[in-house]
Amino acid sequence: MAAAFICLLFLSGSATAKIVADAAFHLSKSFGPLIIVGEPLDGFVSFSIEFASFPDFAGNASNPNKFSNNLLNNLGYFTGTKPYIRVGGNTQDFAIYNPDLTIALNGTVNATRSPDYPTTIEIGPSFFESYSIWPNVKFTHGFNMGGNHDDRQWATLIQTVEIACKTLGKDKLQWWEYGNEPDLFATAVRPSNYNESDYVEEWLAGTRAIKGVLSESCPDLLDNETYGYLAPSFAGIVNHLNAPRVWTDGLDTDGTVRLFSTHNYISGATSLGVTLQGTLMNHTRTRSSVDAHVSEFAHISASAPGLRQIMGETNSLFHQGKPGLSNSFGAALWGIDFNLYCASVGIGRVHMHMGTNYRYASWQPVTTDLAVVGTKAPYYGNIAVAAFLGNLRIEPVRIAHLDLRRSGAETDVGVRDAAYGAYVDDALMRIMVINMRAYNYTLNGTGDLSTPNPSPRDVRVYTFGVDGFADGREALVRRLYANGSDAITGITWDGVSYNHELDLGKPVRLQNVTTGERVTVKNGSVEVAVSDSQAVVLDFGAI
Repeated sequence: MAAAFICLLFLSGSATAKIVADAAFHLSKSFGPLIIVGEPLDGFVSFSIEFASFPDFAGNASNPNKFSNNLLNNLGYFTGTKPYIRVGGNTQDFAIYNPDLTIALNGTVNATRSPDYPTTIEIGPSFFESYSIWPNVKFTHGFNMGGNHDDRQWATLIQTVEIACKTLGKDKLQWWEYGNEPDLFATAVRPSNYNESDYVEEWLAGTRAIKGVLSESCPDLLDNETYGYLAPSFAGIVNHLNAPRVWTDGLDTDGTVRLFSTHNYISGATSLGVTLQGTLMNHTRTRSSVDAHVSEFAHISASAPGLRQIMGETNSLFHQGKPGLSNSFGAALWGIDFNLYCASVGIGRVHMHMGTNYRYASWQPVTTDLAVVGTKAPYYGNIAVAAFLGNLRIEPVRIAHLDLRRSGAETDVGVRDAAYGAYVDDALMRIMVINMRAYNYTLNGTGDLSTPNPSPRDVRVYTFGVDGFADGREALVRRLYANGSDAITGITWDGVSYNHELDLGKPVRLQNVTTGERVTVKNGSVEVAVSDSQAVVLDFGAI
């Protein structure tokens, strides 16, 4: 693996650490066969949208949400594919179909269950109209398995299969999903002794019923390219049901699991001790969390050749995120690290979850009494990941996690920073550096602009060995910038803003942000300065 060392310098009153790593010009020559790299699937940067929030995000024929579509277009511009959208989450298992309902969704919030989304829900035929709003987007529709103690659950399943399949068709359907986080069903909507074999029996019965309806209503959707499921969509790896055991008990008996979907949250919004620096801007914690999912999948993939693992739902802190953390620039930096580490260890796609008024959402789709429509900090992290990966349809990449090892006095190298290499045909194309050392631009991170932080913002200098590149070769530097990790506005990617108020989320280049910076290879290495709470891409392929 790549190695690194550091030494400390003190310049102009601010600490400047020099961190050195080998990025390897060519994987096969420099790293040998032991390097772990992952090849992301197309549409790697994707989203999971809360079922009850979907009409807000997409709109309908008379009131399409053009803002949301612009934001999806921006990501598709970089990666060659607009994000895949999974419509699901907790509220998919609350949704009961009412064919006589004249509005898309009628929901009742019970604050004792959740203040953030309705827990009693009926959907009408016009709910499905939202699937026809965004051009060139493919969806996974989540069917109600949990039931929410409503005896109309099975009738809802049978009725909604027909309307969903006719609405989506081959052009808009990616896959189906039956049930959200069934590893949490026991005691909530199933008996306490609900086990893996019970779940498998129920899931097979439901998916076979779905196939039966499709054979009558949409037989053209039954070929291998359009019929299949994300599964098992468990909430985690330590809950009531065990994913490897579910697989052993025959979840894929019918050969219809197309992607092994798992869910992940680093911690919870109300969990004790949650902080921006210690919980999110912490590379060690991110690695540990993701590695546990990879280890679980290893028990399944050995008997399922070709099956890929995805994060079907994920974000920073469960319970919809925490204000000041999940909506901050620090969370955007965490999102870059989380997504790219997933890519580096073989997770094929990441669906970042969001809903109306959710603190961790990448954008607020409409104005409510709780939040104003707008682009949020995490979206800029999505953009940075997409730009780093590049167009996956015409230039597939492999992503390597670059190991930053300390040999000096500083103890947080590789904990509060991370680096990744993007390789095309095994040759280095781009390097991403994420400096996650928190810098609050307001005193103590309070957000009070009248009390700016008097401390200077430290800079780290990263030097990457790129043996094989000729001296004088240049890399274009693109920076993800904000005033500090506590910022929730004023964020730019390479001098571009995607804010709602500028041009409805379309890219707008700002004239007060310096761009076009270049660094030069010298003696087999390249060096770049990165401020605390900043991410930088070095692009060796840019002209």
